[in-house]
Amino acid sequence: MNHVIEKRALRRVPELARAISAMLAALLIVPGAPLRGQQQTLQQSQKQSQPQTSPQPSAQPQQEPKIAVEANMVTVFATVRDKKSQIVANLTKDDFALQEDGRAQTITYFARENDLPLTVGLLVDTSLSQRRVLGQERTASSSFIEHTLREDKKDQAFLIHFDYEVELLQDFTSSRKKLESKLDLLETPEMQRASDDGSGHRHGGGTLLYDAIYLASNDMMMKLQGRKAVIILSDGDDRGSKETLASAIESAQRANTVVYSILFKDDEPFGARGGNGGGGWGGHGGGGGHRYPQQEQRPDGKKILERISKETGGRLFEVSKKLTVDQIYDQLALELRAQYILGYVPDKSPNSADYRKIHLATKQKDLAVQARDGYYAEQPASPAASQ
Repeated sequence: MNHVIEKRALRRVPELARAISAMLAALLIVPGAPLRGQQQTLQQSQKQSQPQTSPQPSAQPQQEPKIAVEANMVTVFATVRDKKSQIVANLTKDDFALQEDGRAQTITYFARENDLPLTVGLLVDTSLSQRRVLGQERTASSSFIEHTLREDKKDQAFLIHFDYEVELLQDFTSSRKKLESKLDLLETPEMQRASDDGSGHRHGGGTLLYDAIYLASNDMMMKLQGRKAVIILSDGDDRGSKETLASAIESAQRANTVVYSILFKDDEPFGARGGNGGGGWGGHGGGGGHRYPQQEQRPDGKKILERISKETGGRLFEVSKKLTVDQIYDQLALELRAQYILGYVPDKSPNSADYRKIHLATKQKDLAVQARDGYYAEQPASPAASQ
């Protein structure tokens, strides 16, 4: 059994498990996001269709937009806003300045294509702390899928829910109907499941947020090329994950996946709703189940989600009376269609699997750039391996 399964397996619903095929071999690895130890445990349910060839200068028009692929090419997806937080979508390559570890880099690929296929992963928190807001999350997610997923453009999405376990409800699909039918299945664990099931584990508590991000990135997104985003709906409170916050972020960075977080928090104390008072059981023994006594303040879920999004090139949204989850999804849809795609070949050859800092800015000082802040360089092959 390999490393990923040992850490935590992503549970698939039975009907999907029978449909899994072995079609990943035809896919290319995302530049600047190396595969870690060949740890892929999940096979995709359909052949991915993202373009995988380098754009070449040609007098003939492109039939379909392409993303550059070169041996050492690093790809950066960026969104630019003005002082009023309005998206700026008319910049050229010459408007940007890019650095790696403080050294200026030459941008060799640039595109503003909004017709490129998009892959989205929806990660929905179904723990008990979300049970009063889950209906709103379900409805808004269905509307987002309906208005964003373009079947004719080969967009695709998958759906994961997480509470005391992480479960793939819907594998990669371009079918809105399939996704919406699975969204209808979202529900929080029933309270009676909190009793001992005879295996020594207690179900009903736990929120495996970090495990969900890791598995969505490492098992689902890693081998896909192109525009990729994960959207998390949660209060940001992790309880019981085997993965850490740092390893969850690293997995998304390696998969070159932008993470957007939607903070959806029920202001009523959990204990007042008949819950367990915030102890958390951490199902399957995940990390021992982090317990936070009532007198001890738990980690700030908002800061956690904000860090995840910032370090992967996304951003945090917070549901409020002034900003509904439907309005947030509308903003997300617009942002995902207005990204710039920049590619460069680092001037420094990778000599270790270290983390390289990226700083992307515009030459217009009054504009703000949203992009990932780094990547993990590939580990070079040993001399013995090349002989």
